[in-house]
Amino acid sequence: MVTTRFAPSPTGHLHIGGLRTALYSYLHARAKGGKFLLRIEDTDIERNSKEALDGILEAFKWVGLEYDKPMLFQSQRTGIYQQYAQKLLDSKHAYYCYLTKEELADMRLQNKGSNHANCSRKYRDFTGEIPKDITPCVRIKAPLEGVIDFDDGVKGKISFQASELDDFVILRSDGTPTYNFVVAIDDALSGITDIIRGDDHISNTPKQLLVYKALGFDIPRFYHIPMICNEQGKKLSKRDGALSVLEYRDNGVLPEALLNFLFKLGYGHGDKEIFSLQEMIECFDPHRINSNPSGCNFSKLYWLNAEYIKAMDNERLMQILNVEILDSMSYEQKNILLDELKTRVNELVSMRHAIKQIIHAPLPYEGEDIEKSQQACYDISLYRKLFVEENKAVLEQALSQFVDKLNSITLDINNIKAIIQEYANTLTIKPSVFMQALRLGLLGQKGGIDLGACLCILDKDESIKRIQTLIEFAKRN
Repeated sequence: MVTTRFAPSPTGHLHIGGLRTALYSYLHARAKGGKFLLRIEDTDIERNSKEALDGILEAFKWVGLEYDKPMLFQSQRTGIYQQYAQKLLDSKHAYYCYLTKEELADMRLQNKGSNHANCSRKYRDFTGEIPKDITPCVRIKAPLEGVIDFDDGVKGKISFQASELDDFVILRSDGTPTYNFVVAIDDALSGITDIIRGDDHISNTPKQLLVYKALGFDIPRFYHIPMICNEQGKKLSKRDGALSVLEYRDNGVLPEALLNFLFKLGYGHGDKEIFSLQEMIECFDPHRINSNPSGCNFSKLYWLNAEYIKAMDNERLMQILNVEILDSMSYEQKNILLDELKTRVNELVSMRHAIKQIIHAPLPYEGEDIEKSQQACYDISLYRKLFVEENKAVLEQALSQFVDKLNSITLDINNIKAIIQEYANTLTIKPSVFMQALRLGLLGQKGGIDLGACLCILDKDESIKRIQTLIEFAKRN
C-alpha cells in the first residue's frame, strides 16, 4: 500500500510551496488507495511556535486535505531515536565522538581546502584513552569510498560520491537526535513508501539512505519536485505576491481555487484548467511532475478564483462570506445580490466590500472634510457632469416622476429592467443620462450592478429614500 507523508516544522507559517508538496503527497496516496500522514517535525524547541502549529493545522482544515491518524510529533519520540542510535552503536555502524566544537573548528581550519569529511573521523576507529570530561555525541559511519545513488521519480538517477559525506552526527551530546536520523527512522516506522518533497532535500537523501541501510529498513521511492519561482525564474517572495496559506484565505481566495492553482503549477495535464479535488486524484501520477522549476503567475490564481466564485452555490457563498448585513435581507434579495456580484469579482474580499457599498446608502457630498467610513460618497465629478444648469431641473423632475412610478408598481426582477428602460425612453434627455443619475442616487457612483437588480435588492422604500436624497441634494446645490 502506498503511504506518503507531509512533515512541516512548526517554526513559521505554511506557504504555498509546502502546501503544493502536501497536495501532491495527498493525491498520490489517495490515487493508490493508500494513506497520507501528517508528521510535525518539532525537535527545534527554541524555534517552535504554537501559533505556527495551529496555523498549519488550520490551513489543512481549510483546504480540506484530510490526513490519516495518528498525527506524529517528533518531540514525543526522543526515546525511540535513542534506542535506534544504540542499535547502530551495537552493530558498529556508529560510534561515540569526543571532539569538541572548538577542536572540530580548528581541524577544519588546519585542513582548509581539503575534504572536511575526514576532519570529523578522529574517533571512528579510536583505540586510545577516551576523554573523561567530555560527553560524546554519536556519529554514523559513512562509507569511505564508492557511490551512493538512487532513482528519483522526477529527476531520474542521482549519484553522490561517498567521499563527499562526513560521519555526520545522529545524536547530539545532550541526547537529542538530528534531522536526517529522525526523518529516516520516522519514515521507516510509519511505513512510508513514497516521499514527495522539495528538491532542496536532495542533499539530505544520501545521509538518510545510510540510515535506512544501516538499520535494515526498506528504502522508499523519492520524488523531488522543483521549487516555485517567480516569472523571472528567481526564488518566489512576498514581493511577488507569495503569501502564507491562511493569508490567501483572508484575502478572499477559495480553497479549491488555491489547490487547483498549485496542482497545475508544476504538473502537466493537457489544456484542461479547472479540476475538482477528485479529478486531481484520478489523473495524478508523480512521474508526470515537471522536472523544471515552475514560474508563478498569480493572475492565474485569481482567474481560477473568479471561476470558482461564479460556479458556487449561493447558499455556500453566504456561509463563506459571513456578512451580517445579509441576515436582514429576504432569500430572493440575497440571491439577486450574489448573482450580480459573482460575475464581477475575483476574490471574496471585494465581494464583501461591494455588498457593504450597496447596502449602505451613499453619503451626499458635503465638502472636502467629509468622513468616508465604509459608506460610498456621491461621485461629485459625475454629479457635476449630470446636473449642469440646463439638465438640473429636468433631472430633478425625471427622478421625482420615477419615484411616483415606483410607488405604483411591484418590484420584480423579471420586469423592472424593462420598466426602467421604457420610462427612460419617454424623457426629453438621453436615457443614458437618466440612468446615470438614477445610479448616482442609488449607489453614489458611475459603475456597479444592474439598476433593476439594485432596486430589487434595496426594496422599494430604501430605493425611493435614496432617490429623494439625491433630489434634495441637487436642490441645495
